[in-house]
Amino acid sequence: MARIGVDVGGTKIETLALDAAGHELYRKRVATPRGDYPGTVLAIRNLVDGAEKLLGEMGTVGIGIPGALSRLTGLVKNANSTWLNGKPLKQDLENALAREVRIANDANCFALSEAVDGAGKDARVVFGVILGTGVGGGIAFEKRIHEGVNAIAGEWGHNPLPLPREEDLPLRPCYCGRQGCIETYLSGAALLDEKARFSEEEGISRYEERLARALASVINILDPDVIVLGGGVSNVQRLYQSVPKRWTPYVFSDLVATRLAPPAHGDSSGVRGAAWLWGGEDEVK
Repeated sequence: MARIGVDVGGTKIETLALDAAGHELYRKRVATPRGDYPGTVLAIRNLVDGAEKLLGEMGTVGIGIPGALSRLTGLVKNANSTWLNGKPLKQDLENALAREVRIANDANCFALSEAVDGAGKDARVVFGVILGTGVGGGIAFEKRIHEGVNAIAGEWGHNPLPLPREEDLPLRPCYCGRQGCIETYLSGAALLDEKARFSEEEGISRYEERLARALASVINILDPDVIVLGGGVSNVQRLYQSVPKRWTPYVFSDLVATRLAPPAHGDSSGVRGAAWLWGGEDEVK
């Protein structure tokens, strides 16, 4: 049976089908019906139906979303695709697809993908980072997602930017209602803004310093083997050399062995992780 993954993003929804060995069988992308919850459910159903029609069989379905399911209500919470918040997405998709579906945070799916057969395949602890429309994080421990008791493990994007400097002030407002969130400084839009306000070199340098401080706090708490960058900003190649040099003063150790790596599966890693939500050792805890 094929594993079908769906990645629900702010601008696109992508589906992908994998065989048992992780080989790609099918892939398709459509534009996200922004602000339209029923349209989003319909788009996901149509993508899954299209994949199964081509494959000639039903598959398991895993969904990556830019948020999480509340352990209290079962409804979507913390999604920067705000039209999903407060909605019974799991129930509605199970009704639409007539089967059980598994839903996880998109950054968790990204971390799982890179842990199973990507840049962290030989690592015990992988921290996956999304630097795109929003800023998210996910944790994979021994090739399994770690979601945490509140389903928020790895959500570093809505922690305050560590050690703010004069150039970081005043603290930036975030859609979540707080100020100074890491997301407001490290999203793709934030990098573009820095490059527009300053020179290309200075804008990227300011971004690198903030990213180094933010990731150092993750290393101090989680101490992962590898941090894998995803999202559009992960394509900035100089980050992989410069950020580890910058994070060393902020890490509470005389040696920082944590690697910073690009994703092995590029911008499709999240949808692969959604597919890997089903089956064997990679099932969610």
